[in-house]
Amino acid sequence: MDGGGIKSFMPLNVTLVFQSKSQRFVRVGLAVPLFSTVSKLREMVAEEGKISPDQVILVELNQSGFQCSFSDDEDLNSIAEGDNIYAFQAPLSFRRGSSSRVSGCPQSLPSSPNSAEPEGQRLVHNGAMSSEFLHHGGGGRILLLICNLAGTGQQAVRFGPPLLMREDRAMSWEQLQQCILGKMRYLMRREAQASGSLFQVRVVGGSSLCSYLSSQDRWPLYHPAVDRALQFGGPGGPVHVKLVVEWDLTTKEGLFGNIQEEVVEDAESVRLKQQLHQQQHSCTLNECFQLYTKEEQVPLDEGKDGL
Repeated sequence: MDGGGIKSFMPLNVTLVFQSKSQRFVRVGLAVPLFSTVSKLREMVAEEGKISPDQVILVELNQSGFQCSFSDDEDLNSIAEGDNIYAFQAPLSFRRGSSSRVSGCPQSLPSSPNSAEPEGQRLVHNGAMSSEFLHHGGGGRILLLICNLAGTGQQAVRFGPPLLMREDRAMSWEQLQQCILGKMRYLMRREAQASGSLFQVRVVGGSSLCSYLSSQDRWPLYHPAVDRALQFGGPGGPVHVKLVVEWDLTTKEGLFGNIQEEVVEDAESVRLKQQLHQQQHSCTLNECFQLYTKEEQVPLDEGKDGL
């Protein structure tokens, strides 16, 4: 029996986040090849959104916040059909190999109005020279993916839409807080007054105890956890840093009320994907073996009995 046959696919919903004057969330249904890599998914998402694959940031995002970003060399079987996958459209200037030190930010990704380019080389808060300064001689702008959580620990729940921001690393804690509030102001209750220290900010990845930005640091975005996120991202998609903004329930309710998550519109392809899911798909013999067979491990005791 030969290995020819019909190629098998996995139906997958992906939420595209387009950057215009206001973010737009569109869920699309894709049929991705079972035996492929994330690079193929990135290409399919880019084609669906009519953007360059170099602009696509692929992440898993659920009610507890960001889970991970996906690199092109990862197998697609690392993604399950029910995972909440988001594809963010980044500015063209943040494609790998492009310089992020450009002027003229799009309106959808404003830089802090109070932040300025640093003059010369500056020291990081812990006295070490930042890798960004060593390589570029200045602060530069970085992409920040941000989601908001209300509550603490395992009980924390995401609220509001995720945000994509382009900001200067050489900004103070106050400027960072104002940038985040500025992007969320349209969600606030009309009578809400925001003042003082409102939230904590955690860098996703690494030890949770060592990943919180400090309001006492002169430039919190030069935290070592931010450096790690910028240096160790895998291939494919723009380099970025995922931040979780943690609010206590009282502050969140006072400023935003009971808002939940973003409003997502479904494209026609989602309905087609549901139809695809209901159909029977055949695998080739080789594909079935790859999916469902494992090397048998003989227990040690059984091995001894058989000697």
